[in-house]
Amino acid sequence: MTASLFHDQVIGILPKLRVQALALTRNRSAAEDLVQDTVCNALAAQQSFIPGTNFAAWMHRILRNRFISDLRKKRETTDIDDAPQSMLAVAARHDDRLSLMELDAALARLPDDQREALVLGVLEGMSYQELADVSGCAVGTAKSRVFRARRQLEVWLTGEESVSDSGDRKKGERVQLGAEKKNGGAQRVSSRMSAAVV
Repeated sequence: MTASLFHDQVIGILPKLRVQALALTRNRSAAEDLVQDTVCNALAAQQSFIPGTNFAAWMHRILRNRFISDLRKKRETTDIDDAPQSMLAVAARHDDRLSLMELDAALARLPDDQREALVLGVLEGMSYQELADVSGCAVGTAKSRVFRARRQLEVWLTGEESVSDSGDRKKGERVQLGAEKKNGGAQRVSSRMSAAVV
């Protein structure tokens, strides 16, 4: 494989590496550092890549291994007797799996435009301007779609009432309150008229 072809493939896979790095690190600057280190490692090991094999898998493996190596370097060591009990406990994995299943079902219920905006904006890390360009809408519309998608997911996953139900309920309360004021005013007027007649 020629050096220029190798470099073209590296450049082509950078966006996917950024997504994976962001998912692993959960920090944009740490993700960029991880991608940069991955590319440096790949360029240094260019001769070890076998042409005809899966280049994307090779690059993702380098990124993952680099992430694990960085974690090991940063890991603190402590005597087991000094460690708090909470560090020795392991959380139940089935809770995480159930939460992910609920999240997946909730994402599937979102309208297509909101789901697309949420995935591209949050998971892919696109800016609102990029999201608006891809979606063919205004920046404000892109922001609104992401906000509404986040809010609706929050409502569905926490079990609160839906956003539209809340607005309808408040509107109904205002109508009822207005009717009570009118009725209360009518009762006061009729009691004054009764007192005047007597």
